[in-house]
Amino acid sequence: MLVVKALHISFVVAWFAGLFYLPRLFVNHAMVDDAATRERLALMEHKLYRFMTPLGILAVVLGFWLWFGYGDMIAIGGWLHAKTALVSFLIVYHLYCGRLMRDFAAGRNTRSHKWYRVFNEVPVLVLFAAVFLVVLKPF
Repeated sequence: MLVVKALHISFVVAWFAGLFYLPRLFVNHAMVDDAATRERLALMEHKLYRFMTPLGILAVVLGFWLWFGYGDMIAIGGWLHAKTALVSFLIVYHLYCGRLMRDFAAGRNTRSHKWYRVFNEVPVLVLFAAVFLVVLKPF
């Protein structure tokens, strides 16, 4: 199970790297005017999304493996349900990023770079909350 835990942590870190960087690309994309730069950013966004999606899937699958593998050995409390809710939110966030990426590629973006700057901070807050829940197990 330690190998599963190490892989889970590695995939979570890699997935979060994508969740941090993709919205940052959106910030830049919302600020540019020339077609060549927009096209280049759309390609970068697509490649990153295609790369980070399997990482997120593996992180979630391995997380459930840990939950069911260690379930009888740890006190399952509200903290784990709260963490699962945060992970569910991240999955929705990830999928919404995919929608935003497709909107940019089709030239349908309606949001400003300032909105994307705020949107970019969401996974940071979720990461802090999840780490505190896992480490402190407050309830």
